[in-house]
Amino acid sequence: MSVVGIIAEYNPFHSGHEFLMNQARYIAGSKDPIIVVMSGNYVQRGEMAIMDKWSRTQAALESGADLVFELPFSTSVEPADLFALGSIDQLVKLGVTDLIFGVEDATQNYAYLGSKIAEIPQSHMDFNDYSQTYSTQYNQMVAREVGHEVSEPNAILALAYAVANHNLGTPLVLHPVNRIGAGHDDVLQSNKVVQSASAIRNMILHNETNYILEQWLPKKEVQLLFQQKNYPNWNLMFPFLKYRLESSSVSELRRIYQMSEGLEYKMKHEIHAAQTFTEFLRRVKSKRYTYSRLRRLSLYTLLNVTQEDMIDSFNYESLLLLGYSKLGRKYLKDIRKKTSANIISKVDQKNTKNGSMKLQLRVDRFFEQLMAVDQNFGQRPLEV
Repeated sequence: MSVVGIIAEYNPFHSGHEFLMNQARYIAGSKDPIIVVMSGNYVQRGEMAIMDKWSRTQAALESGADLVFELPFSTSVEPADLFALGSIDQLVKLGVTDLIFGVEDATQNYAYLGSKIAEIPQSHMDFNDYSQTYSTQYNQMVAREVGHEVSEPNAILALAYAVANHNLGTPLVLHPVNRIGAGHDDVLQSNKVVQSASAIRNMILHNETNYILEQWLPKKEVQLLFQQKNYPNWNLMFPFLKYRLESSSVSELRRIYQMSEGLEYKMKHEIHAAQTFTEFLRRVKSKRYTYSRLRRLSLYTLLNVTQEDMIDSFNYESLLLLGYSKLGRKYLKDIRKKTSANIISKVDQKNTKNGSMKLQLRVDRFFEQLMAVDQNFGQRPLEV
């Protein structure tokens, strides 16, 4: 039995994701399930998803997924290594045997590279060069120790999957697949069948209607997009962040998850003069921090996510079932008897008292304010 796993954001779900889903079906065959663990309403680079988790789940199910689970916020909004570790851990608990992912170069032996990186002594990863970002120093270390330079965004994430897979000691079979069409952060290229998710988001946010979205997105997903009240982005969120930073004391900000090295002073100092989120990031940016790191920290600050919140979430993680097919429902019935994963099918007062669901409920309240759609209570898993 080959239970195929996919780690996804689907922000939004597009033709490149559909291509990968078809490759997953080739591996799984007609009788084995495809399981997706998907970031919810907040994604890895410290942003809101442009569509809510239920709309994106619907697109994934209609394109071939059998089970879709929501990754806890404490996993989905993290740097690549922690994002990968939490995601792989959840897939293993769900009985997944094979992991499929898109990369710029699928000829690389990611399992081998992952094992070599995992064996590098911790002392070689103590990066103290404040003139370079952590990620830059990490990539240089990998090139030096393993003899293989990695700079493409999907390859970096793929290596994080491979390292996590090795460290967890229950290796999944890794299936890298060459991305087709546009690259990860490419601008819109109208002549290509597959666009980057960032190009599609920019087109939607800037109301560029010269192109037909159905060329790159499922028709139903496009209909849902056009029905939305708002398209979540940092322009909408910035006034709330500004209020949080200006109204909070330095000691309160110091409790925010990943707030370190005096960033609370820098953020509080720069926020008053900044007129946009982009300007704010530029004011806070230094050679030490990437923009992704600062966006995540800004999101933690906006949502008042503390170190204690994340520890509580890590200690009691749950997986919210977002949707299933008939094949997925059959598999779920079997795996519930064997798994150590805490699978939740319905959000209620009891299962949101602590852990990851408590945090998820709280951060989703903000998303609900912007979108005016309940995200947890009253929602049931989607079925196709």
